[in-house]
Amino acid sequence: MANSRAIYAVAEAIIRQLRAEVRPGDFDSAVEFGIYGSSDFSDTPIANGVSLFLYRILPNGIRRTPPGGVGPDGRQLLPRLPIEIHFLMTVWAGQPSLQHALAGWMMRAMEDMSLLGSSTLNAAVPGTFAPEETVEITLSDLRTEDLLRIYEVLSPNLYQLSVPYLARVIEIDARSPALDPAGPLVQEREQRAGLVVPPDAFGEAV
Repeated sequence: MANSRAIYAVAEAIIRQLRAEVRPGDFDSAVEFGIYGSSDFSDTPIANGVSLFLYRILPNGIRRTPPGGVGPDGRQLLPRLPIEIHFLMTVWAGQPSLQHALAGWMMRAMEDMSLLGSSTLNAAVPGTFAPEETVEITLSDLRTEDLLRIYEVLSPNLYQLSVPYLARVIEIDARSPALDPAGPLVQEREQRAGLVVPPDAFGEAV
């Protein structure tokens, strides 16, 4: 299944897909797309375009913990880690009209890529996902007060139109083998118990 670069691969795949969706004449101005860290909101904001900001990673509570795969040596690996990632798609533009147009375009494009296959994910970061794997992209639910609290940390008083999304289920493979319950014991100890009677317990030494 997916290796430890899976989170990075999903974010890269989304941005690549958005870039590929832009057609000549969609917008009057050039648009750009990027993955953002917290400092980018105040240091190097995009003039016109869309940014992806990952703000939360949670374990997936719906799917049971999937069993581990088989390592190169044929040994069973530890169980996979199923997670979902939460991110904001933020729309940047110098004019409100362009920002609104970008928002509608971005949401339509995100809906069209609601299921990312391994070929798309691995094109962004090769060798990350197994051929049969997919990742679902869907609109998420984020309370207004939580969204504003995020912006209080990212860029106070400079809120930009943002839409929350969720990517699931990403199963990250283990690299370590599972413990073999039938394996040999590490150490065996022999213990003998006995009764010690003090010398005067019966009036004479024993």
